[in-house]
Amino acid sequence: MALISKKKKIYPINLGLRKYLVKYSREVDIPIHYHELLRYSNSIALYDSKEQDTLWETVFYDESDREEIHLNVKKIYALLKAGGDMSVMEHLYVDRIDLCIYGNTQPFRVRIVNRINDNFDYFYIKNADASRVYGLELEHLLSPNRISYLVHQNTLIEEHIAGIPGDKFMRLHMADPHLNPIRLAKEFVKFNERCFVRLLGDMHSANFVIDVTPDFEETHYRIRAIDFDQQSYEGKKSVYLPQYFKENNVLIQLGMKYITPESMRQYQKEERALIAHRLKSSQRGIDDILRAMEHDKISLPENIDSLKKELAKHYGNPTFLECTNMGQILRKSLDLLFPKKNPDQ
Repeated sequence: MALISKKKKIYPINLGLRKYLVKYSREVDIPIHYHELLRYSNSIALYDSKEQDTLWETVFYDESDREEIHLNVKKIYALLKAGGDMSVMEHLYVDRIDLCIYGNTQPFRVRIVNRINDNFDYFYIKNADASRVYGLELEHLLSPNRISYLVHQNTLIEEHIAGIPGDKFMRLHMADPHLNPIRLAKEFVKFNERCFVRLLGDMHSANFVIDVTPDFEETHYRIRAIDFDQQSYEGKKSVYLPQYFKENNVLIQLGMKYITPESMRQYQKEERALIAHRLKSSQRGIDDILRAMEHDKISLPENIDSLKKELAKHYGNPTFLECTNMGQILRKSLDLLFPKKNPDQ
């Protein structure tokens, strides 16, 4: 069973990663930073529609601060969603700002509402953690999902990733008569493979969402990671495989019931081929982000030593043992997507 026994250390953004963010337009000057949102004067617990504690608190600001904070928060939304076109702010207002005091980076969540049609959206303001930034960028480059985020100094701005939280889906939607168990199990196999190849850890049910798309004949599912703090940090191979988390047992049992070993291997091969294709199409960006990781410190020496040994054994590939940092280990993992051909063939 995959276990994380210690809270992960937050790593600052170093010069190499900062250069990458500037080069690829992720570094943008913003009008308000994380620490300024900490000036709230009061807060109350936030409950959901069933009166369950969400573990978020809605924060309130003094009258002298509120107007300026709300204006600047709307400007950030325009930067994130409209490339800085401030005209989109005209009909928007800040409905609520929440704080998750239990999160690793204690994020703020902003709820933005369009007063014309009451449509709403969310985004997050967080302390910038290098591990999370690497995770976001690798998700953008290697997964089927595009990610919108911005960084300035020590503040990270993230879009909201829509979907049904994995734990909620397993609790409330598994009995849905329209559920397609085979397609859902297949998607979990592919998600499991994506996480392992790109070394994204801690994908238990509270750290991913399930995006459900009804089609004219069937229902399609996409499992999307929403927490990237554990990018290439832990030393246990099992932490990078969602199949080993007991919180995911409902999906694991679904796969055992509906997916044969032959089908599972086929889905794994399909996913690795798709990742390889994305890697080829974004080769310059991937090489740049890996180079930044290889010159960065985002894990502990004992984790690096443990992971390279476990992966060397798993793949039967002793070259993992030559790696000295997590960036090199990840590059080696991605290199395996392109097996070397026998020259005699």
